[in-house]
Amino acid sequence: MSQETAVMLQSAFRRLKRRPTMQYFTYDRPFRLESGKTLPGFTLAYETYGTLSPARDNVVVIPHALTGDSHCASHFPGDEPGWWEGFVGPGLAIDTDRYFVICANVLGGCQGSTGPASIDPRTGKPYGMRFPMITIGDMVRAQRELLRHLGIEKIRVVVGGSMGGMQTLEWAVAFPEMVEAIVPIATPGRSSPQSIAYNEVGRQAIMADPNWRGGDYYDGEGPDRGLAIARMIGMITYQSDESMWNKFGRELMNATLDELFSFSTQFQVESYLHYQGKKLVERFDANTYLYLTRALDLFDLGRGRGGFKNALSRIRVPTLVIGISSDILYPPYQQKEIVSTLRELGVDAEYAEIDCPYGHDGFLIEAAKVTEILRDFFDRLG
Repeated sequence: MSQETAVMLQSAFRRLKRRPTMQYFTYDRPFRLESGKTLPGFTLAYETYGTLSPARDNVVVIPHALTGDSHCASHFPGDEPGWWEGFVGPGLAIDTDRYFVICANVLGGCQGSTGPASIDPRTGKPYGMRFPMITIGDMVRAQRELLRHLGIEKIRVVVGGSMGGMQTLEWAVAFPEMVEAIVPIATPGRSSPQSIAYNEVGRQAIMADPNWRGGDYYDGEGPDRGLAIARMIGMITYQSDESMWNKFGRELMNATLDELFSFSTQFQVESYLHYQGKKLVERFDANTYLYLTRALDLFDLGRGRGGFKNALSRIRVPTLVIGISSDILYPPYQQKEIVSTLRELGVDAEYAEIDCPYGHDGFLIEAAKVTEILRDFFDRLG
């Protein structure tokens, strides 16, 4: 076991299960980032599903959302469910009997890929906050090197939601010669002030935790409380008012009369948020949360490309953009803006909206509706 892997297992993501289906790609040369800084190299954890055709022309890339990883679906009966379970597999929306699916943990991540908790080979210690700032563009260029390693030069479709949708758009803009179709879901073409505001509050919760210690907490207790609060804030943005009423209402957690009139009162919605915060702490690194949310904030297809419309002009392939009617994090108008701009540019772009009460999480929950839309689009692509 390498020194980096050993430290990874001992760090904030030490509780990650090492999956036998996970593979690793190591890029052992300097990798220049959008910021101008350079990583001495990196590792990406990835998983594949299905069989690569002899012509290598049946590739589907699925980038993951903020706290996702390379395990988008189970590989065999009894395997751990993936974050997009029910969407990827034999006979499903993304049919692995037809397509070869690649899902990689992003650069800057904490589920096997190089990120803040990894060892800096120049110091022999975890990077912590000395890890350079990364962008959505950096994530995609790192994935491009993975595909180069696999001998893949054409991608049939890139499909992803939320942060995965940002990567989907970036793929089509940065590497238009490789991508044949895209499906960005519940994502903007540039982050809004409101979404940036949500992320900043979460970051401040982490950095205010005394156990954060400027990001150098890997030899002891980490900022678990701060990360849990950040997750609680995030979970609120993934819901909608209607979904909160439907799930929780004003129900209490068996509160006694004495508890009712105190700060110990636990409404069901409070209990849910605490549970979700605890769950994330068990599998995610706090510094990674800081870096990935900043990458979300920095996302703007038009930066360095002559503006938003000019950037979208690089997309020349069939595009299906999916929005969620009740999404408060990335509202449907942001997806419609992408489609209307692409249509002005003469691109075959269409918009589909999932009408549901679940908020941003709708793309993870509404399996039947998303499957119908995806399957129709994939079938029309042939």
